[in-house]
Amino acid sequence: MTESEKPQYGEGDVSFRAAGGETGIRRLVDSFYDYMGKLPEAEAIFEMHPADLEVSRDKLARFLCGWLGGPRLYREKYGPIAIPSAHRHLEIGPAERDAWLLCMEKALEEQPYDRAFKQYLLEQLAVPAEFSRNKD
Repeated sequence: MTESEKPQYGEGDVSFRAAGGETGIRRLVDSFYDYMGKLPEAEAIFEMHPADLEVSRDKLARFLCGWLGGPRLYREKYGPIAIPSAHRHLEIGPAERDAWLLCMEKALEEQPYDRAFKQYLLEQLAVPAEFSRNKD
């Protein structure tokens, strides 16, 4: 595959399609929350969530669909989102941000995505993860 034939992640719906569309994104989100529930490093962020994760899973999946260039499903159901204000009620520092990214990294490892897309996605997700941080 030549350089010009490689997928251009971040353009149009290329990333959304690389993630397997809504089905693939929901599979990623389910794995993500499964890791959050079992990794000791993620205990603090897991406890920030309600006992029933159905809405949390739905919100993250819908957000990621639009964020990756697919349909704006989050906006359709929940309205507009501003990541910092959506997380303002939580204390999120570097440890919580890093735990979130660790759960996502583990979940990405399980997905049938191209290795380059996994790396791209993890790098891109570090941006909203950092925007969620509200303490040092």
